[in-house]
Amino acid sequence: MKLFKSVHMYDYPWSLVSAANWQKYPNEHCPHVYAVDVLDRRVEPDTGVLITERLITVKQNVPTIILKLMGTGHTQYVREISRIDPKSKTLTMDSINLTLSSYMSVAETIEYTEHPSAPGKTQFTQQAAISAGTKLSRWASLVEDFSAKRFQQNADIGREGFNQVLQRFVVRAEASAAHQAQAASS
Repeated sequence: MKLFKSVHMYDYPWSLVSAANWQKYPNEHCPHVYAVDVLDRRVEPDTGVLITERLITVKQNVPTIILKLMGTGHTQYVREISRIDPKSKTLTMDSINLTLSSYMSVAETIEYTEHPSAPGKTQFTQQAAISAGTKLSRWASLVEDFSAKRFQQNADIGREGFNQVLQRFVVRAEASAAHQAQAASS
C-alpha cells in the first residue's frame, strides 16, 4: 500500500472555497472527467450536515491493450460521498474507484476546513491510500509505485484546475455582491 498526502492553503474563506467545489467539473485541466451525477442528497436533521453521494465518470488514459486484458473499457467510475458541516466549516469528500477495484483500490479523502491559524483562508488536505489487488500481487509494489506517482501528478493538475475554477467563482461572487449592493442603494 502506498500513501499520499498533500496540504495546501487557499487565500479565500471557507464559504467561497466550499461553494466553488461544486463547480469544479468540467474544467480544462481535468478533461478526463466526463460527468458528475448526484445519486443522493440529504440533510441530517440533528446536525444540519449536508450529505451528497455522487457518481463520477472518467475516461482514463490507459493503453487499450491493458484495458482489454483487464476486461474493461476506457470509461471508469468513482463513488464520492461528501459531508458539508456549516457549523464546523468542514467539507469532507471520500471517494473510491468502483471500476477495476479487484486490480487496484484508490481510496481518497479531501477535506476543506477553515485554516486553523489564518482566519479567512481555507486549508485543503488530500490523502489517498493506493493498494494493488490480489490479481496483481506479483507486481503489487511496481503498480503501487507507478500509481502513486501518477496520483501525485493528477493531484497537482487537479489543484491547478480548481484554482482557475475558484478564481472565476470569486469574480462572479464579487460581481453579484456589487450588483446587489448597487440595486439596494437605488
